[in-house]
Amino acid sequence: MKTLREAKIGETVKVVKLHGEGAVKKRIMDMGVTKGVEIFVRKVAPLGDPIEVTVRNYELSLRKEDAEMIEVE
Repeated sequence: MKTLREAKIGETVKVVKLHGEGAVKKRIMDMGVTKGVEIFVRKVAPLGDPIEVTVRNYELSLRKEDAEMIEVE
C-alpha cells in the first residue's frame, strides 16, 4: 500500500482508496480528492509538511497526516 505522502515530487498518482473516518474523510472528499482522481505532486515542504498537489486543475496543500490517509497507485 502506497500513500500520497510517499509519492515523489513530479509524480502523478491515482487515488485508490480514502482511509479515515467521519469529518476528516468528508473534508478530504470535499476538496476534490475522491477515488479514481489523479493527483500531481508539485512540492513538498522541507520537513514534509505540507504537501502541495494539483487536483482537478486546482492547487491544494495537504498536511502529512491527511496525505497518509490517501492510498494511491
